[in-house]
Amino acid sequence: MNVEAIHQPVKIHADSRELEGELIVPSGAVGVVLFAHGSGSSRHSPRNQFVARTLREAGLGTLLFDLLTREEEAADRHTGHLRFDIDLLARRLLAATEWLESEGNFAIGYFGSSTGGGAALVAAAELGERVGAVVSRGGRPDMAGAALPRVKSPTLLIVGGNDPQVIQLNQEAFELLRCKKELTIIPGASHLFEEPGALEQVAQLAADWFNEHLTE
Repeated sequence: MNVEAIHQPVKIHADSRELEGELIVPSGAVGVVLFAHGSGSSRHSPRNQFVARTLREAGLGTLLFDLLTREEEAADRHTGHLRFDIDLLARRLLAATEWLESEGNFAIGYFGSSTGGGAALVAAAELGERVGAVVSRGGRPDMAGAALPRVKSPTLLIVGGNDPQVIQLNQEAFELLRCKKELTIIPGASHLFEEPGALEQVAQLAADWFNEHLTE
């Protein structure tokens, strides 16, 4: 579907809550990537904003939205209980996906980070071929658990080379995936990919993966 450029704030209803977000779709884009951020993060995360800009420069649309309300985020800063509630995060992502599908005929991808990587895979397993591709950055795909073998979406796992615990968790999850899959380790990168050039590599890998699989 060839669409005109879209740049609009959005409100998504999920679990009797109203989640705020921003949808930006370049003119002519056929795919939109939904961002599932992780622990203690939001749609304003500089890292996710950087990746989103790179994806848009590559001709993809982006939907960044808050998986938690402001009140939930405030409570979670003290307890940390919601950021690890993968089922809740996946439900919120499913609600955002349904909202986006009601807005237009877009190919849909998921970009997850930290615990959002697990939520993205749970949601992808639920929706099957409705999700064209998944990318996880420094994510916890292991937290998707029993959903992993049911994922049909081509999945790229990206991990920093200096993040050994998360590498192991990603390798274990990778073995359980039955879809087209790749695991890429970026040498010298830490968990947040703060080293010079590291996040640029993540963003380019994601753009290439989404463009390959969302335009098929």
